[in-house]
Amino acid sequence: MSYKPFIEQNLNYTLTKTDFQTDDIVINKLTNKRIGKVRDSYVLEGQKNKNIVLITTDRQSAFDCVLASIPFKGQVLNQISTYWFEATKHIIPNHLVAVPHSNVSIGKIVEIFPVEFIVRAYLTGTTSTSAWTNYKTGMRDFCGNTLPDNMVKNQKLAQAIVTPTTKSDEHDELTTGQNIVATGLMTQQDWGYVSTKALELFEFGSQKALENGLILVDTKFEFGKLADGTIVIADEMLTPDSSRYWLADSYQERFVAGLEPKNIDKEFLRLWFVDRCDPYKDAILPEAPAELIAELSDRYITLYEKITGQKFVFPNTTTDLNHDIQTSLRAYLRDV
Repeated sequence: MSYKPFIEQNLNYTLTKTDFQTDDIVINKLTNKRIGKVRDSYVLEGQKNKNIVLITTDRQSAFDCVLASIPFKGQVLNQISTYWFEATKHIIPNHLVAVPHSNVSIGKIVEIFPVEFIVRAYLTGTTSTSAWTNYKTGMRDFCGNTLPDNMVKNQKLAQAIVTPTTKSDEHDELTTGQNIVATGLMTQQDWGYVSTKALELFEFGSQKALENGLILVDTKFEFGKLADGTIVIADEMLTPDSSRYWLADSYQERFVAGLEPKNIDKEFLRLWFVDRCDPYKDAILPEAPAELIAELSDRYITLYEKITGQKFVFPNTTTDLNHDIQTSLRAYLRDV
Protein backbone atom coordinates (compact mmCIF):
# COMPACT_ATOMS: atom_id res chain seq x y z
CA MET A 1 0.00 0.00 0.00
CA SER A 2 1.31 3.43 -0.94
CA TYR A 3 0.83 6.40 1.36
CA LYS A 4 2.23 8.87 -1.19
CA PRO A 5 -1.05 10.75 -1.87
CA PHE A 6 -1.43 11.53 1.85
CA ILE A 7 2.26 12.37 2.21
CA GLU A 8 2.15 14.72 -0.77
CA GLN A 9 -0.67 16.62 0.96
CA ASN A 10 1.48 17.00 4.09
CA LEU A 11 4.97 17.74 2.79
CA ASN A 12 5.27 20.67 5.19
CA TYR A 13 4.48 18.53 8.24
CA THR A 14 8.09 18.12 9.28
CA LEU A 15 10.24 18.71 12.33
CA THR A 16 13.48 20.36 11.26
CA LYS A 17 14.48 21.47 14.76
CA THR A 18 13.10 21.65 18.30
CA ASP A 19 12.16 25.08 19.56
CA PHE A 20 10.62 24.89 23.02
CA GLN A 21 9.19 27.67 25.20
CA THR A 22 12.02 28.77 27.46
CA ASP A 23 9.65 30.15 30.10
CA ASP A 24 8.14 26.71 30.74
CA ILE A 25 9.44 25.64 34.16
CA VAL A 26 8.96 21.96 33.36
CA ILE A 27 10.65 22.11 29.96
CA ASN A 28 13.51 24.01 31.58
CA LYS A 29 14.60 20.72 33.11
CA LEU A 30 16.08 20.08 29.66
CA THR A 31 19.61 21.46 29.42
CA ASN A 32 22.75 21.16 27.29
CA LYS A 33 21.01 21.11 23.93
CA ARG A 34 23.06 19.45 21.19
CA ILE A 35 22.10 19.42 17.53
CA GLY A 36 23.25 16.33 15.68
CA LYS A 37 22.83 15.36 12.05
CA VAL A 38 19.32 14.03 12.65
CA ARG A 39 18.64 14.22 16.40
CA ASP A 40 18.38 17.06 18.88
CA SER A 41 19.41 15.93 22.36
CA TYR A 42 19.02 17.37 25.84
CA VAL A 43 20.23 16.35 29.27
CA LEU A 44 17.33 15.85 31.67
CA GLU A 45 18.29 17.45 34.97
CA GLY A 46 16.74 17.17 38.41
CA GLN A 47 16.82 13.40 38.77
CA LYS A 48 18.96 11.13 40.91
CA ASN A 49 20.36 9.70 37.70
CA LYS A 50 20.50 12.09 34.76
CA ASN A 51 18.93 10.87 31.53
CA ILE A 52 19.19 12.08 27.96
CA VAL A 53 16.26 13.17 25.81
CA LEU A 54 16.66 12.26 22.14
CA ILE A 55 14.28 13.95 19.72
CA THR A 56 14.38 12.47 16.23
CA THR A 57 13.71 15.14 13.63
CA ASP A 58 12.79 14.74 9.97
CA ARG A 59 16.16 15.97 8.76
CA GLN A 60 17.64 13.77 6.03
CA SER A 61 21.40 13.53 6.36
CA ALA A 62 23.90 12.08 3.91
CA PHE A 63 27.32 13.06 2.56
CA ASP A 64 27.95 14.95 5.82
CA CYS A 65 25.12 17.42 5.23
CA VAL A 66 21.34 17.77 5.48
CA LEU A 67 19.73 17.09 2.10
CA ALA A 68 16.02 17.57 2.87
CA SER A 69 13.24 17.16 5.44
CA ILE A 70 11.18 13.99 5.06
CA PRO A 71 7.64 13.94 6.55
CA PHE A 72 7.07 11.33 9.30
CA LYS A 73 10.67 10.15 9.07
CA GLY A 74 11.51 11.03 12.68
CA GLN A 75 8.54 9.06 13.95
CA VAL A 76 9.53 6.05 11.85
CA LEU A 77 13.16 6.09 13.01
CA ASN A 78 12.27 6.44 16.68
CA GLN A 79 9.65 3.69 16.59
CA ILE A 80 11.83 1.26 14.62
CA SER A 81 14.66 1.76 17.10
CA THR A 82 12.24 1.18 19.96
CA TYR A 83 11.14 -2.07 18.33
CA TRP A 84 14.71 -3.35 17.90
CA PHE A 85 15.86 -2.28 21.37
CA GLU A 86 13.04 -4.34 22.85
CA ALA A 87 13.65 -7.32 20.54
CA THR A 88 17.40 -7.56 21.23
CA LYS A 89 17.56 -7.20 25.01
CA HIS A 90 18.58 -10.85 25.21
CA ILE A 91 21.74 -10.06 23.22
CA ILE A 92 22.85 -6.83 24.91
CA PRO A 93 21.19 -4.24 27.19
CA ASN A 94 20.29 -0.85 25.75
CA HIS A 95 19.92 2.74 26.94
CA LEU A 96 16.14 3.11 26.50
CA VAL A 97 14.07 4.29 29.50
CA ALA A 98 10.81 5.61 28.01
CA VAL A 99 9.13 6.79 24.79
CA PRO A 100 6.84 9.70 25.75
CA HIS A 101 6.18 10.70 22.12
CA SER A 102 6.55 8.92 18.80
CA ASN A 103 9.52 11.18 17.97
CA VAL A 104 11.09 11.11 21.45
CA SER A 105 13.12 8.62 23.45
CA ILE A 106 14.39 9.01 26.99
CA GLY A 107 17.61 7.15 27.55
CA LYS A 108 20.21 6.57 30.22
CA ILE A 109 23.31 8.71 30.00
CA VAL A 110 25.89 6.70 28.09
CA GLU A 111 29.55 7.46 27.51
CA ILE A 112 29.59 6.54 23.84
CA PHE A 113 32.71 4.91 22.42
CA PRO A 114 34.27 7.28 19.85
CA VAL A 115 33.82 4.58 17.23
CA GLU A 116 30.96 3.69 14.91
CA PHE A 117 30.55 -0.04 14.39
CA ILE A 118 29.60 -0.61 10.76
CA VAL A 119 28.65 -4.19 9.94
CA ARG A 120 28.47 -5.16 6.26
CA ALA A 121 27.30 -8.28 4.47
CA TYR A 122 27.50 -7.00 0.87
CA LEU A 123 30.03 -5.11 -1.25
CA THR A 124 28.12 -1.92 -2.02
CA GLY A 125 27.71 1.77 -1.24
CA THR A 126 28.33 5.24 -2.68
CA THR A 127 29.83 7.25 0.20
CA SER A 128 33.54 7.79 0.79
CA THR A 129 33.61 5.18 3.59
CA SER A 130 31.54 2.53 1.81
CA ALA A 131 32.98 -0.85 0.89
CA TRP A 132 32.40 -0.60 -2.87
CA THR A 133 33.76 2.95 -3.17
CA ASN A 134 37.06 1.82 -1.67
CA TYR A 135 37.16 -1.62 -3.29
CA LYS A 136 36.87 -0.24 -6.83
CA THR A 137 39.95 1.94 -6.20
CA GLY A 138 41.97 -1.19 -5.40
CA MET A 139 41.64 -1.41 -1.63
CA ARG A 140 41.62 -5.02 -0.45
CA ASP A 141 42.48 -4.55 3.23
CA PHE A 142 39.26 -2.87 4.31
CA CYS A 143 39.22 -1.89 7.99
CA GLY A 144 41.27 -4.93 8.89
CA ASN A 145 39.26 -7.32 6.69
CA THR A 146 40.89 -8.90 3.64
CA LEU A 147 38.60 -8.84 0.61
CA PRO A 148 39.23 -11.16 -2.37
CA ASP A 149 39.90 -9.94 -5.90
CA ASN A 150 37.35 -10.02 -8.74
CA MET A 151 34.30 -9.11 -6.70
CA VAL A 152 31.58 -6.93 -8.22
CA LYS A 153 29.26 -4.32 -6.82
CA ASN A 154 26.40 -5.60 -4.63
CA GLN A 155 27.98 -9.05 -4.25
CA LYS A 156 27.40 -10.89 -0.98
CA LEU A 157 30.48 -11.21 1.21
CA ALA A 158 31.56 -14.62 2.46
CA GLN A 159 30.53 -13.47 5.93
CA ALA A 160 29.47 -10.26 7.65
CA ILE A 161 32.40 -8.05 8.65
CA VAL A 162 32.88 -5.22 11.14
CA THR A 163 34.30 -2.10 9.47
CA PRO A 164 34.66 0.59 12.14
CA THR A 165 34.95 4.32 11.58
CA THR A 166 36.05 7.05 13.94
CA LYS A 167 33.17 9.29 15.03
CA SER A 168 33.07 12.86 13.82
CA ASP A 169 30.44 15.59 13.48
CA GLU A 170 31.98 16.44 10.12
CA HIS A 171 33.40 13.38 8.39
CA ASP A 172 33.89 9.83 9.66
CA GLU A 173 37.18 8.08 8.87
CA LEU A 174 37.81 4.39 8.22
CA THR A 175 39.90 2.60 10.83
CA THR A 176 40.66 -0.87 12.20
CA GLY A 177 40.19 -2.64 15.49
CA GLN A 178 43.97 -2.75 15.88
CA ASN A 179 44.23 1.04 15.45
CA ILE A 180 41.32 1.63 17.81
CA VAL A 181 43.07 -0.29 20.58
CA ALA A 182 46.53 1.09 19.77
CA THR A 183 45.32 4.71 19.98
CA GLY A 184 43.43 4.13 23.21
CA LEU A 185 39.93 4.70 21.82
CA MET A 186 38.91 1.35 23.34
CA THR A 187 40.57 -1.38 25.35
CA GLN A 188 41.21 -4.73 23.69
CA GLN A 189 38.61 -6.31 25.98
CA ASP A 190 35.94 -3.75 25.13
CA TRP A 191 36.71 -3.90 21.42
CA GLY A 192 36.48 -7.69 21.40
CA TYR A 193 33.20 -7.72 23.31
CA VAL A 194 31.49 -4.97 21.31
CA SER A 195 32.60 -6.19 17.87
CA THR A 196 31.27 -9.65 18.75
CA LYS A 197 27.95 -8.19 19.91
CA ALA A 198 27.72 -6.09 16.75
CA LEU A 199 27.93 -9.25 14.63
CA GLU A 200 25.36 -11.02 16.85
CA LEU A 201 22.94 -8.11 16.53
CA PHE A 202 23.46 -8.01 12.77
CA GLU A 203 22.78 -11.73 12.46
CA PHE A 204 19.60 -11.40 14.53
CA GLY A 205 18.44 -8.41 12.48
CA SER A 206 19.25 -10.19 9.21
CA GLN A 207 17.15 -13.20 10.14
CA LYS A 208 14.19 -11.05 11.18
CA ALA A 209 14.50 -8.95 8.03
CA LEU A 210 14.59 -12.02 5.77
CA GLU A 211 11.43 -13.33 7.43
CA ASN A 212 9.77 -10.16 6.18
CA GLY A 213 11.18 -10.28 2.66
CA LEU A 214 14.10 -7.95 3.31
CA ILE A 215 17.88 -8.22 3.07
CA LEU A 216 19.78 -6.33 5.76
CA VAL A 217 22.77 -5.19 3.71
CA ASP A 218 24.73 -3.17 6.26
CA THR A 219 24.15 -1.08 9.35
CA LYS A 220 25.75 1.21 11.91
CA PHE A 221 25.71 0.54 15.65
CA GLU A 222 26.79 2.78 18.50
CA PHE A 223 27.81 1.39 21.90
CA GLY A 224 28.92 2.91 25.14
CA LYS A 225 29.17 2.48 28.90
CA LEU A 226 26.75 3.38 31.65
CA ALA A 227 28.04 4.95 34.85
CA ASP A 228 28.43 1.48 36.40
CA GLY A 229 30.56 0.28 33.48
CA THR A 230 27.86 -1.79 31.77
CA ILE A 231 28.24 -1.77 27.98
CA VAL A 232 24.99 -1.00 26.16
CA ILE A 233 23.80 -0.21 22.66
CA ALA A 234 22.46 3.32 22.26
CA ASP A 235 21.41 6.02 19.77
CA GLU A 236 19.41 4.24 17.03
CA MET A 237 19.19 0.68 15.81
CA LEU A 238 18.61 -0.96 12.41
CA THR A 239 16.68 2.01 11.04
CA PRO A 240 16.56 2.99 7.35
CA ASP A 241 18.88 5.88 8.28
CA SER A 242 21.55 3.69 9.84
CA SER A 243 20.99 0.66 7.61
CA ARG A 244 20.61 -0.42 4.03
CA TYR A 245 17.75 -2.77 3.12
CA TRP A 246 17.06 -4.52 -0.19
CA LEU A 247 14.02 -6.50 -1.31
CA ALA A 248 14.97 -10.17 -1.04
CA ASP A 249 12.75 -11.65 -3.75
CA SER A 250 14.38 -9.74 -6.62
CA TYR A 251 17.98 -9.46 -5.44
CA GLN A 252 19.51 -12.51 -7.15
CA GLU A 253 17.83 -11.93 -10.50
CA ARG A 254 18.84 -8.27 -10.59
CA PHE A 255 22.38 -9.02 -9.38
CA VAL A 256 22.94 -11.54 -12.18
CA ALA A 257 21.59 -9.01 -14.68
CA GLY A 258 23.96 -6.34 -13.38
CA LEU A 259 21.12 -4.18 -12.08
CA GLU A 260 20.96 -2.28 -8.82
CA PRO A 261 18.94 -4.12 -6.15
CA LYS A 262 15.49 -2.82 -5.35
CA ASN A 263 16.04 -0.95 -2.12
CA ILE A 264 13.76 0.34 0.59
CA ASP A 265 16.05 2.83 2.29
CA LYS A 266 17.64 6.20 1.54
CA GLU A 267 20.19 4.87 -0.97
CA PHE A 268 18.10 5.97 -3.96
CA LEU A 269 18.21 9.53 -2.61
CA ARG A 270 22.00 9.31 -2.33
CA LEU A 271 22.17 8.07 -5.91
CA TRP A 272 19.93 10.94 -7.10
CA PHE A 273 22.39 13.47 -5.70
CA VAL A 274 25.48 11.59 -6.91
CA ASP A 275 24.07 11.66 -10.47
CA ARG A 276 23.60 15.44 -10.35
CA CYS A 277 26.47 16.86 -8.30
CA ASP A 278 29.49 16.15 -6.13
CA PRO A 279 27.84 16.10 -2.69
CA TYR A 280 31.19 16.36 -0.88
CA LYS A 281 32.62 19.27 -2.88
CA ASP A 282 29.79 21.39 -4.30
CA ALA A 283 28.91 24.38 -2.12
CA ILE A 284 25.28 24.38 -3.27
CA LEU A 285 23.40 21.13 -3.83
CA PRO A 286 20.29 20.75 -5.97
CA GLU A 287 16.97 20.72 -4.16
CA ALA A 288 15.35 17.31 -3.91
CA PRO A 289 12.01 17.36 -5.79
CA ALA A 290 8.74 16.91 -3.90
CA GLU A 291 8.08 13.59 -5.61
CA LEU A 292 11.40 12.22 -4.39
CA ILE A 293 10.72 13.38 -0.83
CA ALA A 294 7.26 11.78 -0.85
CA GLU A 295 8.70 8.56 -2.25
CA LEU A 296 11.34 8.38 0.49
CA SER A 297 8.78 9.06 3.21
CA ASP A 298 6.60 6.28 1.80
CA ARG A 299 9.56 3.90 1.82
CA TYR A 300 10.38 4.70 5.44
CA ILE A 301 6.80 3.97 6.46
CA THR A 302 6.69 0.78 4.39
CA LEU A 303 9.89 -0.42 6.04
CA TYR A 304 8.45 0.31 9.48
CA GLU A 305 5.42 -1.85 8.71
CA LYS A 306 7.51 -4.66 7.20
CA ILE A 307 9.91 -4.80 10.14
CA THR A 308 7.45 -4.44 13.00
CA GLY A 309 4.38 -6.06 11.48
CA GLN A 310 2.38 -3.11 12.78
CA LYS A 311 0.27 -0.55 10.94
CA PHE A 312 1.85 2.90 10.89
CA VAL A 313 -0.27 5.37 12.86
CA PHE A 314 -0.16 8.83 11.36
CA PRO A 315 -0.19 11.79 13.76
CA ASN A 316 -2.72 14.59 13.60
CA THR A 317 -1.19 16.70 10.85
CA THR A 318 -3.41 19.69 11.64
CA THR A 319 -1.42 20.34 14.83
CA ASP A 320 2.10 21.69 15.31
CA LEU A 321 4.53 18.81 15.74
CA ASN A 322 7.00 20.81 17.82
CA HIS A 323 4.19 21.82 20.20
CA ASP A 324 2.92 18.24 20.43
CA ILE A 325 6.38 17.05 21.43
CA GLN A 326 6.68 19.74 24.09
CA THR A 327 3.26 18.82 25.48
CA SER A 328 4.20 15.14 25.69
CA LEU A 329 7.52 15.95 27.34
CA ARG A 330 5.82 18.21 29.84
CA ALA A 331 3.43 15.42 30.83
CA TYR A 332 6.30 12.94 31.16
CA LEU A 333 8.55 15.27 33.13
CA ARG A 334 5.83 16.03 35.67
CA ASP A 335 5.65 12.35 36.55
CA VAL A 336 9.39 11.73 37.01
